[in-house]
Amino acid sequence: MHSPTEEFHAFFEQHHAELARLAYLLLGDAEEADDLAADAFVALWHRWDRVRAADRPAAYARGVLANLARTHIRSRTRERRRIALFWSRYAEPSEGPDVPAVLDVREALARLPFRRRACVVLRHALDVSERDTARTLGISTGTVKSQASRGMAELEKLLKPGEESLPGSVDTVLALRGERAGRYTW
Repeated sequence: MHSPTEEFHAFFEQHHAELARLAYLLLGDAEEADDLAADAFVALWHRWDRVRAADRPAAYARGVLANLARTHIRSRTRERRRIALFWSRYAEPSEGPDVPAVLDVREALARLPFRRRACVVLRHALDVSERDTARTLGISTGTVKSQASRGMAELEKLLKPGEESLPGSVDTVLALRGERAGRYTW
């Protein structure tokens, strides 16, 4: 029989990369994603008895990370609003970024409401089942289906060439899943 510490270490080794990638796709920043994944594992360690007793410990872990990401995004949004109010007098007009398709999708994802973004990332970037996505986010399977569908439609609109949208397409970027080298592939 393994000790709880050994079980946790094995769980960490098995799921760290997935949780770090999920954090990155939800936040869009590698350093913040690493910090958030570390915070999630600290929280998981403090609740290890509950995690290891769960039917699906990985889904439990994704739920913890998603909740931490939601809190982080809300905090970051409030901070950006305060900074924008402070610096609004000094704002300079700027053109939209000219970046590769992957960065365009990240920007488009950032425009989606959190639940929709989480559904799209879990379903399409991490290939998590609808049922596990629902458990992770604490919503119904039907809500996962509708939010993922609406999220993909919204991304398609945002990524169509035009005045208000970013260049590229969802299909192009989703085709990159797994083909990019580095820590955070999709």
